[in-house]
Amino acid sequence: MKAAPLLALALFAFLAGPSPAAEQPKPNVLFIAIDDLRDWVGYIGKYPASKTPNIDRLAARGVGFMKSYCAAPVCNPSRAALMSGLRPYTTGVYENNNDWRTVIPEELTLPHAFRQGGYYVCGAGKIYHESYPRRTEWDDYLANEGKKGAETDAQNEGTSGIRFAPLDCADNELADWKITDYAIAELGKKHDKPFFLACGLHKPHMPWNVPRKYYDMYPLKDIELPPYTESDLDDVPPAGIQMAKPWGDHAEILKTGKWKNAIQGYLAATAYTDMNIGRLLEAFDKSAYKENTIIVLWCDHGWHLGEKQHWRKFALWEEATHAPLIWVAPGVTQPGGRCERTIDFMTIFPTLCDLAGLPIPAHVQGKSIRTLLADPKAAWDQPAVTTYMFNNHTARTEDWRYIRYANGDEELYHDAEDPYEWTNLATKPEFASKKAEMLKLIPTENKPDIGGAKDGTKKKKNQ
Repeated sequence: MKAAPLLALALFAFLAGPSPAAEQPKPNVLFIAIDDLRDWVGYIGKYPASKTPNIDRLAARGVGFMKSYCAAPVCNPSRAALMSGLRPYTTGVYENNNDWRTVIPEELTLPHAFRQGGYYVCGAGKIYHESYPRRTEWDDYLANEGKKGAETDAQNEGTSGIRFAPLDCADNELADWKITDYAIAELGKKHDKPFFLACGLHKPHMPWNVPRKYYDMYPLKDIELPPYTESDLDDVPPAGIQMAKPWGDHAEILKTGKWKNAIQGYLAATAYTDMNIGRLLEAFDKSAYKENTIIVLWCDHGWHLGEKQHWRKFALWEEATHAPLIWVAPGVTQPGGRCERTIDFMTIFPTLCDLAGLPIPAHVQGKSIRTLLADPKAAWDQPAVTTYMFNNHTARTEDWRYIRYANGDEELYHDAEDPYEWTNLATKPEFASKKAEMLKLIPTENKPDIGGAKDGTKKKKNQ
């Protein structure tokens, strides 16, 4: 009597196919951005005294990239490029005064791609350059991160340009704590959709004002200066000298005798950020999403701490362009991966789409590195290209760096043998063929700077 109804039910289930519940759920995304963090993290090993146990712990879970480079050594253009998939020379967004929203429609952005793919998209902190927010891209975004925290009352112990000071305050009195708290709260919620969760931390952006205990981690007597040579700029052409500006920050640092103090401040601010990464990972490990979440940690660019007699970013050498990149992708990456291939951050947008099973938009100027995530030693023939201001570019391969300035000045470094880029080979006849080979990697079409000022008014840029 019961066989016929059961048979009918089985037949219906067969014809209907697998239920939606049986389909593989889309992976979530934890998208971690850090401002001004250079290659002084433990897993890269560029500055062994740096203490970043939580960043290193994340790298050990997946693939840490050893040669990963920004699209631009400036906050605004770097982030606009990464989040839109369009390089600076395509959009004309080269500097911090360029309102990227005027040339990058919402429908071209990474958050939009994930929303279209059925994701809940939320975030906090500095993902885009926050002079130009566009909250319509997000389902939710932290409205008040508490920027006017304890650091605003600090007495600058640095110079007029390089600012730092230890604070007598608690960890939770700075904005990055609240930004991390937002991400932790989202990880603790029940989400009906897959989520794209962005967490943008400010430190070690200046001022390097963090609680005193992080300064205490690096006694001044133990601070070592980065490798440098006083003659480093002797073979750098005029356009490079203009970017280095040795008469500016570096001259003041030498005059005040605060080189080691500044490095201490930078390391302290980095350690504060590492603490927040640790808090975030602890919450992630306790969440319901640990097994089905892609994690990508990226940094918008590097930072000079006196190399080439230069401070800050705003240049095309290794220190300004090189920054950490870490991927953890369930089912793709294996723990302990270390990739020596040279890539740039224009790979992030397409790789996220690839891993999430979303179509890669046609406008995206970068390739997915899924093959490198699965096998860090796989073949890869794409250079890293970084642009600073109109028509100034550098191309980086695994062994070489070539810089071409707008006025035709050139630099060529054999990084495999000269990792600190102390010897410019561009004028040496025996390297003419290598220079010609690298020149082919330099963009030839450059959109003019879009101009503009922070208040949105346009101003002519001198090209």
